[in-house]
Amino acid sequence: MNVLHVLPVVAPRHGGPSAAIFPMCRALRSCGVDATIATTDLDGEGRLDVDVERVQPYDGVPTIFFSATRRAGLTQTAPLAAWIDRHVGRFDVVHVHEVFAHSSVAAARAAACHATPYIVQPHGTLDPWCLARKRLRKRMFLALAGSSMLRAAAAVQYTTDEEQRRAAAWPPARRAATVVPLGVPDESFGDPRPDVSAPYVLALCRLHPKKGLELLIRAFAALGDAAETSRWRLVIAGDGDARYVARLRQYAAQSGASARISFPGWVDGRRRHELHRAASLHALPSYQENFGLSIVEAMAAGVPVLAASGVNLARDIEAAGAGWIADYDVAAVRDALRRAMTDAEERTRRAAAARRLAERFRWSAVAPLLAAAYRSAAAA
Repeated sequence: MNVLHVLPVVAPRHGGPSAAIFPMCRALRSCGVDATIATTDLDGEGRLDVDVERVQPYDGVPTIFFSATRRAGLTQTAPLAAWIDRHVGRFDVVHVHEVFAHSSVAAARAAACHATPYIVQPHGTLDPWCLARKRLRKRMFLALAGSSMLRAAAAVQYTTDEEQRRAAAWPPARRAATVVPLGVPDESFGDPRPDVSAPYVLALCRLHPKKGLELLIRAFAALGDAAETSRWRLVIAGDGDARYVARLRQYAAQSGASARISFPGWVDGRRRHELHRAASLHALPSYQENFGLSIVEAMAAGVPVLAASGVNLARDIEAAGAGWIADYDVAAVRDALRRAMTDAEERTRRAAAARRLAERFRWSAVAPLLAAAYRSAAAA
């Protein structure tokens, strides 16, 4: 089976689907699915160092990149749309990633024109929290193209039951819904965690206002200089809009705990894995998170997590005893941090539970579910 994946960006600094797409496609091979990726060369404010308009191996997957422009908040590329229209007939299924993207509409229209079934994976963009941001623009997009794209899809794929539940308020999103999570590669589990003499709370994510990082900084600073927590650090790793990152750094500098808060910037590959393994707690108090790939990576490394209720895996984490769940309140996050940071025995217990929960999300376990979704779409 040949599947075409279409998404607006694949640079890992964009997080979520961009970070998951290449391990996903490599894992699918063991299930008899060959994948090709069509995307753009955007990488934050810059560009990936790649050839454009030529299929090439990239991170082990055949990939074709196109130059793109940003207009009215959308990433657009006419050459990508033209290429998909010419080549979509070669594929059995098209996997469309995200909803509010020019690439998604182009892929869906081409697939429909050539009678090729396609799956739409919203990646949280149909969550009420997301729909309320830039509301007018998104309503216009849905009215002009998004709703018809969802209605004509062979399936709409969600990564969690909670994502599906939250998207159900939008009628087209209920069409042929299926739930298949994202995954993490086997190497994310790695070796046992090292002994940590200088514990730290790790927030590793795309630096964006929805991640609740200001709330985390305030809660961490609110712990004060108590002897039981004063040796802990807060490490905020990632990248994002330069103006927002500057504001976040200034916020930390004025928090009263600046000496114990660090920003190592964007990390990837081995450095990312090492940061996870050496952390004593992973924190992601996002206001909305359809999956939370960094959370699963942390759990795979044997690190318990602190998440907010807006993280769609929160119920799974709580049921498994794999971490702490807090409301969107400085005092609530502060108290959860204190409990996690001062009880080493409980951290050890929840770390073991986190590792067990992460086993559900190995790509070797997830890829067969995704392959089955493709075969179901192709047979519809």
